[in-house]
Amino acid sequence: MGNVDTKLNFRKAVVQLTSKSEPIDASDDSFWEQFWSENVSNVQDIFTLVPATEIRQLREDAPSNLATLCYKAVEKLVKAVDSSCRTQHEQQTVLNCARLLTRILPYIFEDPEWKGFFWSSLPSQGEDEDESVPLAQSLLNAVCDLLFCPDFTVVSSRKSGPDKAEELSAIDSCEYIWEAGVGFAHSPPRNPVFDTNRTELLKLLLTCFSETMYQPPTDIAQNPNKWILHLTSAENRHALPMFTSLLNTVCAYDPVGLGVPYNHLLFNDSLEPLVEAALQILIVTLDHDTSSSTPAESEDLAVPDNLFINYLSRIHRDEDFHFILSGVTRLLNNPLVQTYLPNSTKKVHFHQELLKFLYFVLKSSDVLEVLVPILYHLNDSRADQSRVGLMHIGVFILLLLSGERNFGVRLNKPYTATVPMDIPVFTGTHSDLLIIVFHKIITTGHQRLQPLFDCLLTILVNVSPYLKTLSMVASTKLLHLLEAFSTPWFLFSASSNHHLVFFLLEIFNNIIQYQFDGNSNLVYTIIRKRQVFHSLANLPSDYGTIAKSMNKRSRTRLTSSTSHENVSEVAMEGSRPALPAEPGTLKATLPDTPQIGQMTERESAHPSIQQVESLQLTNGMTAVTLNTPSKTTVTIGNEAKSTSKEVSPQSKGNRSPTTSESSSFSRAVNTRNSLRVSAPKENGQWVPTGEWVHSWKSKLPLQTIMRLLQVLVPQVEKICIDKGLTDESEILRFLQHGTLVGLLPVPHPILIRKYQANAGTTTWFRTYMWGVIYLRNVDPPIWYDTDVKLFEIQRI
Repeated sequence: MGNVDTKLNFRKAVVQLTSKSEPIDASDDSFWEQFWSENVSNVQDIFTLVPATEIRQLREDAPSNLATLCYKAVEKLVKAVDSSCRTQHEQQTVLNCARLLTRILPYIFEDPEWKGFFWSSLPSQGEDEDESVPLAQSLLNAVCDLLFCPDFTVVSSRKSGPDKAEELSAIDSCEYIWEAGVGFAHSPPRNPVFDTNRTELLKLLLTCFSETMYQPPTDIAQNPNKWILHLTSAENRHALPMFTSLLNTVCAYDPVGLGVPYNHLLFNDSLEPLVEAALQILIVTLDHDTSSSTPAESEDLAVPDNLFINYLSRIHRDEDFHFILSGVTRLLNNPLVQTYLPNSTKKVHFHQELLKFLYFVLKSSDVLEVLVPILYHLNDSRADQSRVGLMHIGVFILLLLSGERNFGVRLNKPYTATVPMDIPVFTGTHSDLLIIVFHKIITTGHQRLQPLFDCLLTILVNVSPYLKTLSMVASTKLLHLLEAFSTPWFLFSASSNHHLVFFLLEIFNNIIQYQFDGNSNLVYTIIRKRQVFHSLANLPSDYGTIAKSMNKRSRTRLTSSTSHENVSEVAMEGSRPALPAEPGTLKATLPDTPQIGQMTERESAHPSIQQVESLQLTNGMTAVTLNTPSKTTVTIGNEAKSTSKEVSPQSKGNRSPTTSESSSFSRAVNTRNSLRVSAPKENGQWVPTGEWVHSWKSKLPLQTIMRLLQVLVPQVEKICIDKGLTDESEILRFLQHGTLVGLLPVPHPILIRKYQANAGTTTWFRTYMWGVIYLRNVDPPIWYDTDVKLFEIQRI
């Protein structure tokens, strides 16, 4: 009964705040104390007793009361720090102030007229030393101090007694890092109450940072988030221990614990909400890279360095990398853990945040450990439109990885199926898994994934020179993609669809030129499906045939049914198909996916001193020696010449300054929209012409494959006739021992399209991650029903 009375008192104070015609005096402590006294005991109470309509009413009708409420709450936090927050009453006051500010801040951010409120100086209260400090800085400094407060958020390392207590404002927080790991060896004892207190303070920080959500995407680059700037700058004396605490808390978390089945059903896990909040803070702060800011972009003078990014970039010890990667891998693999007892292991649900975090930290050679869970989540999410952002993050990480030679080489490691996936059973390597999952995404994913097709194929292009032994299943899938993408109705239905064919031809060329030995399955499949290449070479470019092809199309999406292969399509045991989004699922809108040409930068896979020197010669005819993955040496002629012949048309992002003939190709590239399988619009927005077809058809890099077919097809046919073969294994044996040395065109240089962050991808990532954070924080619903401008929330 008493609890109801105290809540009633709190509610009366809220009503009084909004209904008073005269501003309430800031010095009326007995009134203001009602908002952070022990009237309420949890965050749900605050969200229930302070409705959104009344916060907006307060903002519009009694702005001075709202300003005083914010000021008094921050002042209370500062005073708690000054007194070292030792008593139970003070700690309860701190939590209630944090909850109240978490509730109110989004409604201040959504109104442009309040934009500078927290960054204005405090009203003078006779405390001259604080007069010039903006309210926001006072708030951030107090919260950071309180995150390292003995007996409140950290375990005290000092003996008890008033004479032994430390001043909180002078404490060395490096001694109180939350968890062992990077840069800290001591693991403090767990305390669920401290976990919960940390989580509430981190939610307040996240709410402060969420000012970003109330700006259109175009404004963010010009206006860096001041809250994040301050927290990650040298002005925050806790920057290093705070970053270390967040990182170690995330990477040390083991949701399975001691491995006791069903223990998560018996005990409430106070650590998972803390790990999720810590992860979200890390993502948001690491995403805020100020190193690229120019003075013109900021109204202030120099923008301070982001110390979180600085500290992350300085991690170099192998054991630290192992700790980070093993922690993230453990969490990514968590939903994949198979046991004989259903629901016996706790499943965590913040994979989207983990993948984004991985994007920042992935520098390790142990990449295969994360490849399998990433491919699992991509395959599992392909039918769910509410998880399209997760698909983008996973694909962007693989694009990042594919730019490293080490990744391509390591894909040759044999794959043992440890995770049941809805893909055909195969025996092979991790490269086979990569190709098969990509094929599944392209052929059975929902239509919103079509802008990712060129990204998926770019990843395969980057790794293709290193793939030693593709399985028959993977080889068939690659050929099926070419078969599907090279049909006239698909090529003619959008101005950029032909780029996918260029990517696939580049994949085949790389494997044939650099990994012919060992890839008899692919060579055999190319020979069997040779009609696809002949049809492509003879693609009609006259208007009548183009119009006929467009009228004959009978479907608007790619399906695996167009390939009639004798390869078993039985899915792995225990797998389940990808499910569409559940009714009523929320999703955040995303900006258009940046073009692959904007996201990548071409580099030679094996730059050498000779290469650099040869490019400086006037005649350019000096031989260049490249070390190929197969440890052999290949001599290449003029690089500029071979680049113009083989490479320039293969990617819409390849702007080669040395080639003049690519100008017509560039014009087609510049008109690119997102890839669409559907027909062009009837209003004449896009009409394929014979000149357009001819402009790219003449540059199709078919020479290598046509030469291979010219040499091998007669030999294979002769063997079949002579021996009366009906079994493909004999042909495969012949191809395994065959050679094309001296018969193929001059090998082209291996060119890798390395991922390059740019304004487009930065905006995309930032919008996506804030969308995820918005949807994740439903208990309490911090931003629900506020006027967010960074994205829209839709029900599907």
